[in-house]
Amino acid sequence: MSKPVDVRIDRETPIPLYHQLAEQLSAAIAKGDLQPGDAFENEVAMADRLGLSRPTVRRAIQELVGQGLLLRRRGLGTTVAGRQIHRRAELTSLYDDLRREGAGNPRTVVLTYEVAPDGVAAGAMGLPADTPLLHLVRLRLDGERPLAILRNWLPPAYSDLSREDLERDGLYALLRGRGGKPVVAHQRIGARTPSAEERRHLDLRPSQPVLTMSRTAFDAVGGPVEYGDHCYRAQDYSIEVMLDER
Repeated sequence: MSKPVDVRIDRETPIPLYHQLAEQLSAAIAKGDLQPGDAFENEVAMADRLGLSRPTVRRAIQELVGQGLLLRRRGLGTTVAGRQIHRRAELTSLYDDLRREGAGNPRTVVLTYEVAPDGVAAGAMGLPADTPLLHLVRLRLDGERPLAILRNWLPPAYSDLSREDLERDGLYALLRGRGGKPVVAHQRIGARTPSAEERRHLDLRPSQPVLTMSRTAFDAVGGPVEYGDHCYRAQDYSIEVMLDER
């Protein structure tokens, strides 16, 4: 039998309902209220119990599946996954980070600028697979020193961004100027061997790894703002996090 989690939903706050639910379910797993291998409450039962729509509950559960906290297996239902460590990082762009650190000359070179559908990016943002997205690939430099390759897909509302805009300012600053302030994001950090093209743009040897980050960001009402899939020179970039005890 699944164990229902005590959840308190605040409908007066601008924080999306699915995010409130996902955060509280994640906290219950972190505290040990739900143990690895425990059966997880059925989304229909949870929606009825909390007075939420099924799509809202489904999206919250999918967030936890994406974070590796829940497992969905055909014939066995949804269960709590094994222990993982999840860390929060500040929701900023690399351009913001460089400016804050006092970098003398952050620059951007736009490598790809096109409008086309992308099923993976659209799915991450909860959009139909055939949605025309603004696809960007940018090379971020500090002066002449390459730091990162930034791949982004933006919803149609932001397709008026120009190459000139993107080479002059950071993406998040441009989005905020259009009312698209990211306030909630799901982010995953990793590392891998770079492709030949990435090695060329980032001036790397074959043995040097890249740090990777994928991020899906949403605004205060749960609307999609961007999906990003980035890679960074690992020796030049680090992620600083602040941890607290819950």
